[in-house]
Amino acid sequence: MKIHQNNILGELGSAIGKGLLAGLAGTAAITLSQIIEMKITKREPSDAPVKVVEDTVDVTPVSEEGKQKVSQEIHWIYGTSWGIARGLIALTGLRGFPAAAVHFAAVWGTALVMLPKHDAAKPINEEEPKAIAIDVMHHAVYAAAAGLAYDALDAGSRNERRVRKLIGYLKFKGLLKKLKF
Repeated sequence: MKIHQNNILGELGSAIGKGLLAGLAGTAAITLSQIIEMKITKREPSDAPVKVVEDTVDVTPVSEEGKQKVSQEIHWIYGTSWGIARGLIALTGLRGFPAAAVHFAAVWGTALVMLPKHDAAKPINEEEPKAIAIDVMHHAVYAAAAGLAYDALDAGSRNERRVRKLIGYLKFKGLLKKLKF
């Protein structure tokens, strides 16, 4: 039985799976970032996830403890799911910082639109600069961690091995010196 080298559905599945793991790593990183920031700034945990859930699926937790639990569950599911986008970005060929920047723009841009729409946050033009900076920092931590995790999971991919083999061959032939690569 021959396995196809360029199986598009296999590559898509692999990108989604790696993306979910990367999203989980990113969510762990943003969670830690938020915990540290809340200790420094004395800020209370956000209830934005609960507000969005209440508005979209008409579910209201009955207690404060229930609100915190639902908020954390949504936070982890949402952040992990955004890892799928990182996987899809990788399918375009982007890696490293460019891929993390696109991922950051998608995640933070969606938050800027979605949260005010569901009355879970003020529009950005009504936010204080300090709050915007903190939000950008947290989302950058998420995108960086998810990107590093994704690239680490994808490091042994077939295409990367081919490129390394080609670079090794070109070095052996002395062609890279001529190309200044």
